[in-house]
Amino acid sequence: MSFFSPRPANSKPLSSKPLSSKPAMSDLTAEIDTANSWITSPVLEPHVCKLAMSAIEPVSIPIRLPKLMTATRGFLFPDAARWIPPRDPEASPSSRVGKEKPKLGSGRKHNRIKPPSDIVKLQDRLYYLLQPPLDLLVGSGQLNFPFNPFPYQLDGMAFLFPRYAGILADEMGLGKTMQAISTIRLLLCSGEVRSVLMVCPKPLVTNWLREFSVWAPEIPIAAIEGSSAKREFQWRSPQIPVKVANYELLMRDQSILTDDSMHFDLVVLDEAQRIKNRTSTTSHVVRSIPRTRSWALTGTPVENCPDDLVGIFEFLSPGYLKPGMPMPQIAKQAGDYILRRTKDMVLDDMPPKLYRDAQLDLTPEQWSTYESAEKEGVLYLENLEQSLTIQHVFELVLRLKQICNFDPVTGSSCKLERLVADIEEVAASGKKAIVFSQWVKSLEKIRDALQPFGPLEYHGKIPQKKRNTIIDQFKEDPNSHVILMSYGAGSVGLNLQFCEYVFLFDRWWNPAIEDQAINRAHRLGAKGAVTVTKMMAMGTIEQRINDVLDQKREMFDTLFSSSGDTPARNVGLSREEIFGLFDLRAPCGKKVA
Repeated sequence: MSFFSPRPANSKPLSSKPLSSKPAMSDLTAEIDTANSWITSPVLEPHVCKLAMSAIEPVSIPIRLPKLMTATRGFLFPDAARWIPPRDPEASPSSRVGKEKPKLGSGRKHNRIKPPSDIVKLQDRLYYLLQPPLDLLVGSGQLNFPFNPFPYQLDGMAFLFPRYAGILADEMGLGKTMQAISTIRLLLCSGEVRSVLMVCPKPLVTNWLREFSVWAPEIPIAAIEGSSAKREFQWRSPQIPVKVANYELLMRDQSILTDDSMHFDLVVLDEAQRIKNRTSTTSHVVRSIPRTRSWALTGTPVENCPDDLVGIFEFLSPGYLKPGMPMPQIAKQAGDYILRRTKDMVLDDMPPKLYRDAQLDLTPEQWSTYESAEKEGVLYLENLEQSLTIQHVFELVLRLKQICNFDPVTGSSCKLERLVADIEEVAASGKKAIVFSQWVKSLEKIRDALQPFGPLEYHGKIPQKKRNTIIDQFKEDPNSHVILMSYGAGSVGLNLQFCEYVFLFDRWWNPAIEDQAINRAHRLGAKGAVTVTKMMAMGTIEQRINDVLDQKREMFDTLFSSSGDTPARNVGLSREEIFGLFDLRAPCGKKVA
């Protein structure tokens, strides 16, 4: 406690005198002058008060501040005028000689956004009509894309952007995922939407997360997973503008999704044929999600009958199509809501081969077996010391690669789940596919899972005299949509140019062998572009091998890109690289076994 009073000119300052030598206590002396202070009572006489008080010692008190949470309130997007590349400054004609012409937009119409027919208000129609062409937006560099989209993909983005209800029904391999993500990116950046729900089959969740990181890396995204409490927190979190969930999870969290406080600006269904049955639980749950926009992605909008499309439209616009409607009437009413392109329709825009990387996560059963096998195998190799040979390393690599195909205990397979979904789409489109694996046992397991699609086998166990008959049957039988081949039997001397899809279920050591296998379908006389899907288990030996091979391919292409020679790319793994897959050092003096 302290006392203060105005001090007259002739008064002494406040003084402090120690009462003892102890440092813990001090004496405070205060003079109170009633004549010159705020104390005006005549009863009080001037006096001196002495108070003993503890000395003030500084004390450090540690405190912990909570981590600051970032919140996403919106996305800034450049004004429309800034998207358009600036015009070239005026220059003399001579200065323009030899100037490279821009690739985008030259020689073809611009990819303009057109308002759907159901948009009536003039101001809404003008909003879309006055948007800059998408090809100019991409060419301006205001939005970075890892690759320049093909013109037909820009058309797909222009189709989706203005629509509150729409189906992108492109054939598999044309990039429905990329078109949807890029359009979502445009909508988020322009402020048209702020919350997006992406629904897909469970095996494709990680693929969507990965594709978003490639095509829209600045947008926060999360997969809904974990305990019920964690999932509810994720559902309600405003910091995540894009949420990814599988169909099965929607049924478990239906009570959260139908809550009055939940609402999405956009809900996108991948593999939307999952809801073709209007009476199914999945269809009911999906249709009950509160939303403003509804999109469906599917390569097979009609699998069995026109009512399949009616089921999808119950999600897009309930009651718009009726069961039993004649097909011409359905086509007329639904025409403005559906965009479908096949590979032969966009052949001029496409390269001869399209590559898709199916980067998959092992199932829990596979991952448990894989971790145990790798840990025990590496320990065994380390204990061999100087007796270690490359053959020992090969044995472990092959064992781990087989686990990446199928769990030896339960038979579960992340690759097979994805393959079945893709072959279903291939068959529904009336197309044919080749599946390659280096193991006959894997092909036999695949055969059992693909029975509805008429699988045929072509590998070392098939007698030579029967092989030509199998190829003829595969070509002529409309119910046979897939042939299963080993790399050894199917890499040389076959012409399967009527196949438009190739799946590499597992990867070969040398990419040259893979190229030979792919070229069974990609030959002169092929009906269209060939879509090649390379399956790879992430975080495993397959990814390590792929990373090493990619580095060697890049080095090879760099060395030979400027020369006219294009020798066969034999970029397999060296002895040191094989040992390096497990951070092992090759023993000195050992020869390749």
